[in-house]
Amino acid sequence: MLRMAVVGAGLMGADHAKIVAEEMPGAVLQVVCDMDECRARRVADAHGAVDVASNPEAVIVRADVDAVIVASPDFTHAPLSLACISAGKKVLCEKPLSQSSQDCLAIMQAEQAAGKRFVQLGFMRRYDQSYVEMKKAIEDGELGRALMMHNFHRNVETPASDFTGAMAITNSAPHEFDVVRHVLGTEYVSISAFQARRSDVRVAPVFMVLETVDGQLVNIEINNNASYGYDVRAELVGEQASIAMNHVAYTRQERSLGVHTGYDVDWRGRYFDAYRRQNRAFLRFIETGVFPDIASSSWDGYAAAVVAEAGVKALASGQKQPVTMISKPEFYA
Repeated sequence: MLRMAVVGAGLMGADHAKIVAEEMPGAVLQVVCDMDECRARRVADAHGAVDVASNPEAVIVRADVDAVIVASPDFTHAPLSLACISAGKKVLCEKPLSQSSQDCLAIMQAEQAAGKRFVQLGFMRRYDQSYVEMKKAIEDGELGRALMMHNFHRNVETPASDFTGAMAITNSAPHEFDVVRHVLGTEYVSISAFQARRSDVRVAPVFMVLETVDGQLVNIEINNNASYGYDVRAELVGEQASIAMNHVAYTRQERSLGVHTGYDVDWRGRYFDAYRRQNRAFLRFIETGVFPDIASSSWDGYAAAVVAEAGVKALASGQKQPVTMISKPEFYA
């Protein structure tokens, strides 16, 4: 049995612990680690972990830990990923790898120096069935040449009162930045960003337009205060056909002279199956050493960070910004 440590016992860490314990045959939940050891204990007890801890660096080098899932706050992702590489242990790191493209470059350099990949990045939407079918429709030639991709990403409300439009780009939009690159099989060359004006003090929606190296247009709406529910959808338009994502709802109610469907409060229910698929792919990565075909790598984390950095500049300046990346290393081909 492969012994897994989960670092971070918040919402995402608890979900990862549940998946390791219940959805990953061949793995055992060895350690739950959190700065708040009481919180770690609650998650460990709920999912049958062998042990709890509060020091992630110490957990990473433990002899009874074979691999690590990092679900701690964003600023810890890069240093903990580097610690895993140094310890020679595979890591499934929640997004973002870092909000700094320079940090991402350092992680890539560490992997290349080690001579093999260690980091699988948690852009789980690549494993969501809707995006899987969109990508397949392109590859099978059903749409003709892909021309445009429309995306919107709506949350009930922002997680904090100090959330900003720039944070919508760096915290929320990276999922779209990554999955659109994956579906279209391309990179971006530019980004423009605009923000609507609300009648209150809450952060208003941010709207981005990106151009790809293949001449396609991509628009992304991030509305962190949509109020009505968690709602993510996309439409891919080709020369011959289009394919659109359906809202996922298992039931509907017919009442009060209307038809009503519900929305999730957050992302966890909507993407649980994608997380399960992603984590099982990580398990195979640990077992075989072969990086999963559709998983996000450190390179993809770097790409998302570069786009987000350009997007923040575009929002602040009101002008289109270039997206300039290094050439993709052969190591990540």
